[in-house]
Amino acid sequence: MTNNNETPWGRVDETGTVYVREGDGERVVGQYPDGSSEEALAYFERKYVDLAGQVTLLEQRIKRGTPGTDVAKAVDALLASVTTANAVGDLAALRLRLEALGGVADELTEKQEAEDRAALDEAIAYRTSLVAEIEELAAQDPSKIQWKHATAAIDDLFARWKAHQQTGPRLPKAEGNELWKRFRAARSTLETERKAFFADLDQSHKQARARKQELIAAAEALTSRGAEGIPEYRRLLDAWKSAGRAGKKQDDALWAKFKAAGDALYGAKAEVDARENAEFEENLAKKEALLSEAEPLLKEKDRTAARAALTSIQQRWDEVGKVPRAKMKSVEDRLRKIEAAVRALEEEHWQRNNPERKARAEGLAAQLEAAIAQLERDLDDARKSGDTERIAAAQEALDARRAWLGVVAD
Repeated sequence: MTNNNETPWGRVDETGTVYVREGDGERVVGQYPDGSSEEALAYFERKYVDLAGQVTLLEQRIKRGTPGTDVAKAVDALLASVTTANAVGDLAALRLRLEALGGVADELTEKQEAEDRAALDEAIAYRTSLVAEIEELAAQDPSKIQWKHATAAIDDLFARWKAHQQTGPRLPKAEGNELWKRFRAARSTLETERKAFFADLDQSHKQARARKQELIAAAEALTSRGAEGIPEYRRLLDAWKSAGRAGKKQDDALWAKFKAAGDALYGAKAEVDARENAEFEENLAKKEALLSEAEPLLKEKDRTAARAALTSIQQRWDEVGKVPRAKMKSVEDRLRKIEAAVRALEEEHWQRNNPERKARAEGLAAQLEAAIAQLERDLDDARKSGDTERIAAAQEALDARRAWLGVVAD
């Protein structure tokens, strides 16, 4: 049983001197002459509680992954403090806890060093992959690079490089500098090529813009000619298509002006067509009446009558004049069909009355008639002989010659 002057871990003598028990002995930790024994012990016990709290905090830091080297330093510092601490409490237990933490610190340091090496290897591999990506871009033919996509890719690679620099492990100076040198060189090459590309593109756009402005001026000058200016406008449109690009915003604005000139021309043509269509509707009715008169010629057999009727219709057709454009092909096709029928009728007559053909036909007819006469005699002889096969052959030959003669005679 202890009195108010002592506890299991310390005591206070009559002079106010405070002792801490360590093993089988004790040592002086200080004096508290102006207070009671309880206050003296409580004062030095609070110092012990502070030390114990530091040990507990260190244990918690280890659980949170504090670097092993920091833990080792903290353990050494606390061990020194506990060994000579002017405090009352179970200092031996604190030393045991700290010695255990020392072993944990060694294991933690080894583990963390391995993790740091792995993280460093991963970081080097990642930076190397960024270098490989940008070098692959830089190795492409500049004329074939899609610079809009390439620029976005370059910016993304650089952003990833900077983010990794800020959040990733610090690379060894030699390796880090070498990788950055390669990355910077590839990026510089791409930037130089990109500037050259856009400089050329800008020059090309300027030339195209100047050319298109010339074409706009030429197109606008045609508007006073109305519909008559359309053929020339179409030639200008072909030139426009081959003028190249002037940049999207510029192209849209330039095209709007060029198209406005064309719209004016085609608007004038639409007005002319509308007036003509109104005038030509009456002509259409007249031509349809002529077609109704002409279409019976499709069945006419008298070529002379057909030709005379068609000639009269053609003369009146030409006198009627134009019809609406939308109906022109249909009425012209109907007339062409009638004209073709009359030509075919005349051609057929010519073929039948061609002197050369007629002479050839008459000569062939004479030959066939002589052959028929001979076959008729052969047939009579065959009948007299009673030979059925001979009769059949003679009859077949005779029928064939008579058929040929009928064709030639026609």
